[in-house]
Amino acid sequence: MSELVCPLDFRYGRPEMKTLFSEASRLRYLLEVEAALTRAHARLGHIPQEAADTVSRVARNTDGRVRIERVKEIEAEIRHDLMAVVKALSEQCGDAGRYVHLGATSYDIIDTANALQFKEALTLVRETLVRLGVALARLAKEHRDTVMLGRTHGQMATPITFGLKMAVFLSETLRHIERLDQTMPRMTVGKMVGPTGSGAGLGDDALELQDAVMQDLGLTAELGATQIVQRDRYVEMFALLANIATSCAKFATEVRNLQRSEIDEVREAFDAKKQVGSSAMPHKQNPIVSEQVSGLSRLVRANIIPTMEDAVQWHERDLANSSAERFLNPHTLILTDWILVKTAEVFEGLRVFPDNMQRNLERTQGLVLAERFTVLLTEAGMGRQDAHEATRLAAMRAIDKGTDLGAELKADPEVKKRLGAKGIDQAMDYATYTGVSAKIVDRVLAAAKTNGVPVPEAVAWPV
Repeated sequence: MSELVCPLDFRYGRPEMKTLFSEASRLRYLLEVEAALTRAHARLGHIPQEAADTVSRVARNTDGRVRIERVKEIEAEIRHDLMAVVKALSEQCGDAGRYVHLGATSYDIIDTANALQFKEALTLVRETLVRLGVALARLAKEHRDTVMLGRTHGQMATPITFGLKMAVFLSETLRHIERLDQTMPRMTVGKMVGPTGSGAGLGDDALELQDAVMQDLGLTAELGATQIVQRDRYVEMFALLANIATSCAKFATEVRNLQRSEIDEVREAFDAKKQVGSSAMPHKQNPIVSEQVSGLSRLVRANIIPTMEDAVQWHERDLANSSAERFLNPHTLILTDWILVKTAEVFEGLRVFPDNMQRNLERTQGLVLAERFTVLLTEAGMGRQDAHEATRLAAMRAIDKGTDLGAELKADPEVKKRLGAKGIDQAMDYATYTGVSAKIVDRVLAAAKTNGVPVPEAVAWPV
């Protein structure tokens, strides 16, 4: 038995997605295209209908007559992978076998099979995007009014709500669903116009034949092809997958930061009865799933470069893309899907700690409300720049002395005169300085429903 080498074989990836890129599935896609080609030839009167029926029946391979092992045997002899499939199919079709692959070139079959594969794979990716959207929508709704510290440059900024943070992530996820829906028609494209794109070997009705094949398979035809479907399409898909993976890494990085011991506002799900956080430190509860998402997303982003290189072809086609795509296509789609699944799991099981969010707000001693006082002083008649400077100086004094911003503002006669001690105290309420956060959450949730992402009823989340 051979040793497994690739982590996709034993560690990462959903069976549903990995199955699409298995040897058996790849053979199934190739046979499906070859059968569709014979049906199109029969439809246009090029070959007998009986022959097309025979090839189609054998190509369905329900009885396993076209064996992977046989394909490999032939390939070892002739050193051509697609022709090995053609021969393995033909020898099982009797006299009808002479019509298999009629007028086609290898990449008519391969690229059209790729389109079938991409169609199924991207459908799974879309389903998982929706799943992630549902998890984010639930958190946004549940924590619509949960006040927390906003941070910029890794420093305390102004108060926001956790619901707003989740709504921002949800809005990004909705855009990816929209992008995928726009990209899907451009990825479900095949071709059947021969080795240089002229269709010469397919006859005067080559375009009708191509349309018939694609209609049969539920695809559309490349508008203008060389020997291959043009790889700008692949670049677009890989860029989208990289974009999705990047968003997941961004969401996961936020969880990793908020789970830092000194912040502790959220935590990944953790099975305290069984799960081991560290081989050395028994107390650890690490954000390992979010870290996995961050790490794997780097690979997806990296794959955009060789995909772009593959789009640069010599004349009507060279073979340099073929070997790279054997890695790029399965690895990128399987990993992106897995990243999405893991990200959805993180947010489905996320533990949120509003009390710790409030604690971290209080630790700022009102400094995160400095912007508010700049606005209030301006409204009270002070020039905006003067108001900013007065608040800044009060904030600097509070930082140096370890005191409360409100106390330092009250110590400024001009500020106290304009706002009053009571007004300053009232303005020190963090919960009343979240702006239109709640309205934004409501708008994003409404957009989610409009775009087919169900918004669950709010529930009590684990703590």
